[in-house]
Amino acid sequence: MRYRVHRFDIDMTKDQRALEQFLNSLDGEVVAIIPSVNPKFTVRGAGATVDFLLVVEKSE
Repeated sequence: MRYRVHRFDIDMTKDQRALEQFLNSLDGEVVAIIPSVNPKFTVRGAGATVDFLLVVEKSE
């Protein structure tokens, strides 16, 4: 078995449809989706942003 790791740059508020199309276009099985979460401090307190996702695909 072979694994491929794809990087998917994302804006969590706008890219739901693009992520859906990307996942449906993959040939293999999606094994994991790993978000890159970064802390963000705002006036109202702490939060977090997701800059990109790593998508692990298992192919035969």
